[in-house]
Amino acid sequence: MSSGDDEQSQALAKPTFTEVQASAVVESVFGLKVSKIQPLPSYDDQNFHVHISKIKDTSDGPIEYVLKISNTEASKNPDLIEVQNHIIMFLKAAGFPTASVCRTKGDNTTSLMSVDSGTEIKSYLVRLLTYLPGKPIAKIPVSSQLLYEIGRLAAKLDKALEKFHHPKLSNLHRENFIWNLKNIPLLEKYVDALGQNRNREIVEQVIQLFKKEVMTKLSHFRECINHGDLNDHNILVESSKSAFGDAVYQVSGILDFGDMSYGYYVFEVAITIMYMMIESKNPIQVGGHVLAGFESIIPLTAVERSALFLLVCSRFCQSLVMATYSCQLHPENKEYLMITAKTGWKHLQQMFDMGQKAVEEIWFETAKSYESGISL
Repeated sequence: MSSGDDEQSQALAKPTFTEVQASAVVESVFGLKVSKIQPLPSYDDQNFHVHISKIKDTSDGPIEYVLKISNTEASKNPDLIEVQNHIIMFLKAAGFPTASVCRTKGDNTTSLMSVDSGTEIKSYLVRLLTYLPGKPIAKIPVSSQLLYEIGRLAAKLDKALEKFHHPKLSNLHRENFIWNLKNIPLLEKYVDALGQNRNREIVEQVIQLFKKEVMTKLSHFRECINHGDLNDHNILVESSKSAFGDAVYQVSGILDFGDMSYGYYVFEVAITIMYMMIESKNPIQVGGHVLAGFESIIPLTAVERSALFLLVCSRFCQSLVMATYSCQLHPENKEYLMITAKTGWKHLQQMFDMGQKAVEEIWFETAKSYESGISL
C-alpha cells in the first residue's frame, strides 16, 4: 500500500455517526431507550455520552452510558476488542474503578454494525459501557501525593493483569502497533509531518538513541500487559474535603483500554510519567513522585531504571509526532489531537536540554525520599 493509500484509509477510518444514528444503535443493539445523547471527544474512534430513560418497573440500574464506536481499522479485529472488554470486566471484579461492560440483546459484549455510506458498506464494532463519574486529572491541580497514588495505580493494574487469562489473549501481541513504546522506530515514517525544525531534530535523535540504547535492552526488561495510555484525560478523580477544609482527590475512574498491548513494566511507568508532566507547573519534578508510587508495588531493576529517561522522551515523541500527523488527516479534530502539544514540545526540549543525568538525579532522589517517609 502506498503512503497515499495509507493516509486515505486512515482518514476514512474514524466513524461519523450522527446523534440520531447513535441513538438508534443503542436502542436496536442494547434495547435501551435514549433520552439524551451527546458526542464525547476522541482520537480515532467515536464516543457518545448516553442518558437512558428510566422504565418504571426497573431497579436502580445505571442511567448514563458511553457508546463506543470503533474505527473501521480497529473493527477488523473483534477478538482484540473482546479481550479489552474482558480485561475491563476482570479489573472491575478485582476492585479497580473501571466501567461495567453492557451486554447486547444477543448477550454479547460487542456488535458489528454495517453502514452503507453510498459508495461502500463500512463495518463498525459498537459497545456500551457504564459512564464513570469524576473529573479528568487534566482539570485539577495535581499534588505530589496524587502523583504517587497514580504511580501505585499503574503498577497495581499491571500486577493484577498477570493473573488475567483469556483464549484470545495473544491478540495483545500487537507487533506494528504505533502506540507500543517498543515501536519508536516506526515514527520515522511520520516525521516529515513536522517540517524542518528543532522539534524534528530532537525526535530524530531520540529515535536513534532508542535504537542504540533501548532496543538492545528489551530482553532484560520484565514483560507484562500494559494499559499503555494512562494519560491526564483517562484517569478520573473525585474530591472530598480534608480535615483542613481543602480538597483531597481520589481516583474514581480508569478509561480507555484501546491501547493495551504486551509491553514491559518500565513502559507503563514511563508513559504515566510523561502524561502527568503535561499539565504540571514543575514537570521535571513529576517523575520522582510517580516512580516512587510505582516502585512501592513493583521496584524497577537497574537496567529498567537506566532506560526510563529515554522512554519518557520517546513517549513524548510518539504523542507529538502522531498528533501532528493526525491533524493533517483530521483538521476538524485539531483541538483534541493537539492537547499534548500545547506543553509537550516545551517539556521534551527541557528534558533534552537538561540531559539524562540531571533529570535522573531529580527523579531518583525524589523517589528515594519516600523510603524515609519524607517526600520532597
